[in-house]
Amino acid sequence: MIRTELDAAGIDDPRLRTAYRRCRKIAAEHGRTYFLATRLLAPDQRPAVHALYAFARHADDILDELNPSLDVDDRADRLQELSDRFFAGGAHFDEPVLAAVHHTISRYCIAGDLFEDFLTSMRMDLTVTDYPDRIALNRYMRGSAEVIGLQMLPVLGTVGDTEEAAPYAAALGRAFQLTNFLRDIDEDLLRNRIYLPADELAAYGVDRELLMWCHTHRRTDARVRNALAAQHETVREIYRFAADGISLLAPRSRPCVATALTLYSEILDCIESSDFSVFSQRATVGTTRRLQVAGGALFRSWRVRRQAGAA
Repeated sequence: MIRTELDAAGIDDPRLRTAYRRCRKIAAEHGRTYFLATRLLAPDQRPAVHALYAFARHADDILDELNPSLDVDDRADRLQELSDRFFAGGAHFDEPVLAAVHHTISRYCIAGDLFEDFLTSMRMDLTVTDYPDRIALNRYMRGSAEVIGLQMLPVLGTVGDTEEAAPYAAALGRAFQLTNFLRDIDEDLLRNRIYLPADELAAYGVDRELLMWCHTHRRTDARVRNALAAQHETVREIYRFAADGISLLAPRSRPCVATALTLYSEILDCIESSDFSVFSQRATVGTTRRLQVAGGALFRSWRVRRQAGAA
């Protein structure tokens, strides 16, 4: 399958093919819903999407996963090294993820400032543990979430001006990340981070101390439940806005994005149906449901590509 994708994308250089294979493996291992959605793209689009995911994952691993014994200064140095190598240009065949993402950026003319914003937000994660209000959180999510959607746009294609679709792509990235923040609030507390606006939580009598109580006792206090329900509705509104942008995408890309939106928004359903028990269980969409949604979208994707080929 990967050979077919690389052939369809016109990637002939053996070193690049190796680099893209590595990116595909990273996406398959770490982004289950994401990777499932990419299966709905045309084969020539998939390598680029895998490369973008792998680069973001590489930076995230420096922050949270790679060698837990590293202190903040060590992680800052490694992140700066990644940034320096990234912006220095070059083929980077010694580092597969950089080789693939540089090739993708060049091929699709993806703006470099999107990666600057991304790395800026990654640096924030080294020292920032709380966000006083929605403005501060949105500033972080500009680089950590919105730019991911904007990086994807040239690969997905649009039916009109890319700038018209950009606000919707950014909103979808923001909705995905806010969904993660709600689902992973307990896990983030272990990293000393709270990715919810402090002033909006305070309106319900919620602070860090109460959230830690919930973590310790594996229970969702009623005040926290009410605060999370309000956050939940905010994310719902962002999904509704983002959904209006799907029609602006190239027809062959719509089933993929619609599937990702559906499956991620259903994580919110799972959180709600559990009565916001995010401190005792992790909300997930079951395999059967994921395959059900993806199966219908796969047929629509195939039909669109078939019609385009016949035209």
